[in-house]
Amino acid sequence: MINVIVELSKYVILTLMVIYTFHCFYLVKQQSEEERNESLRQQLMLIFFMDFTAFLVIYLKTGKFQVVLFYIEMMAFFAGIQILYRIFYKKASILLLNNMCMLLSVGFIMLCRLDVSTATRQLVIVAGVNVVALIVPVLIRKMKFLKDLTWVYAGIGIVLLAAVFVLAKTSYGAKLSLMGIQPSEAIKITFVFFMAALLRKGADFSKVVQATVVAGLHVGILVLSRDLGSAVIFFAAYLVMIYVASRNVGYLALGLAGGSAGAVVAYHLFGHVRQRVTAWKDPMAVYQNEGYQIVQSLFAIGTGGWFGMGLCQGSPEKIPVVKNDFIFSAICEELGGIFAICLILVCMSFFLMIVNIALKIKKPFYKLIALGLGTEYAFQVFLTIGGATKFIPMTGVTLPLVSYGGSSVACTVLMLAIIQGLYILREDEDEEIERYRRKGTAQRVEEAPEAQSPGDF
Repeated sequence: MINVIVELSKYVILTLMVIYTFHCFYLVKQQSEEERNESLRQQLMLIFFMDFTAFLVIYLKTGKFQVVLFYIEMMAFFAGIQILYRIFYKKASILLLNNMCMLLSVGFIMLCRLDVSTATRQLVIVAGVNVVALIVPVLIRKMKFLKDLTWVYAGIGIVLLAAVFVLAKTSYGAKLSLMGIQPSEAIKITFVFFMAALLRKGADFSKVVQATVVAGLHVGILVLSRDLGSAVIFFAAYLVMIYVASRNVGYLALGLAGGSAGAVVAYHLFGHVRQRVTAWKDPMAVYQNEGYQIVQSLFAIGTGGWFGMGLCQGSPEKIPVVKNDFIFSAICEELGGIFAICLILVCMSFFLMIVNIALKIKKPFYKLIALGLGTEYAFQVFLTIGGATKFIPMTGVTLPLVSYGGSSVACTVLMLAIIQGLYILREDEDEEIERYRRKGTAQRVEEAPEAQSPGDF
């Protein structure tokens, strides 16, 4: 009986995910307020039923009461964050909030299936950082001096990265963390704020040079620390923000050429880079060593097929570091390729929402922040999924909100809180424009000469 429930559940979960994904893009269309609110409520119901089905299956297969406790705690967290945002931020983007809850749900399902204690630690971190993140949107609205801290952001980033390079121990071939914290995740935010503050009044040659020097220091230290994934993310954000601020294709071309040359130099200088490229080119040839991870990842993806094997029916634990770097492979194995494609589309919807917010913001500082954070998010998703599927060499970064990792999930939640603040700012700008428009219309009506009746002639 349990096996029948497991087999049916994967189709139920897949159907709910497909409908949710459709809603993500359907909500982009212009709708009435009532229709939009109804669609957002339906999204919440889809998340609820997906979580209920998944955790029921995990409990039936494992028999662990901790799964039930975790499910109750997780649903309490989701209910709390939804209610609090609606109370404190009437203008917040509920679609952005729903997408965050959906991606967290997928992560919690897979982490709980792999290890309940790991999922519990992730939930505690997520709940704690969301309490802090609740004040971020109001800080973005009120703290006007953020645009004046240009070199403070640069100094914080360079000092913290240098400290990691000097003091951190090597883990999985790279220097990543100090005292269990990965500073590069937080520096993604400070780096974007530095670039936005520097380029907010334009991108003349001197400012481009300054931005390039600071970005080069960030990326260079990360490369020396062998944190290649983060280095690529920083470089991508730098290129996009320079191009948007200057609108100069030449800068973009020079940046791409410099990045390509830097990649070649890194390949010849660092054995760690050569190992990853070798594993990417022909993982079966080095299956016992460098290629083991990627081969197991490809086996998992192939085994899952389109519809997956069902929760607790696969063997994702055979993939090394599956909870961090290769959780996408575990999702493909047990929930299927169609579910994984929907997950990618939800992430794409996330990115498009951020770009839409950036395009509508009038103030350059906030516009650049939105574009920079959106670029970092999109590239992190690309690097994680690309590495797991052998589309690109493995870079060792996590899938935002889905993979296990305290620093990663905490900084992603804070990043989304900043985006919420920018969305609210955009709503404020729209209201202000509408207010001025109405005021101007009323003033023109008052100043217009009174219409003369026929008796006046």
